[in-house]
Amino acid sequence: MTQVAPPPLVFATIGAMNRPKKYAEHRYIGDKRSQVVYDLDEVSDESVIEELVVSELVATFGPDTLAEARNRGYRFRSV
Repeated sequence: MTQVAPPPLVFATIGAMNRPKKYAEHRYIGDKRSQVVYDLDEVSDESVIEELVVSELVATFGPDTLAEARNRGYRFRSV
């Protein structure tokens, strides 16, 4: 079976970091594997977000607030 490389990530600069284009309108994204939420405006280690986006196990929240993420059982983690 041939391994196919994932397409390159496209980023949009909004706020403090380059956000993945697919999530450019979201400030908070969660990791479904660990129930952790990240604030994209406060990220210092972008490799964590890149790995999360590649995994395609991202949760977004509506409304896009930390309170909503916590309401769904996610814990805040700064990176």
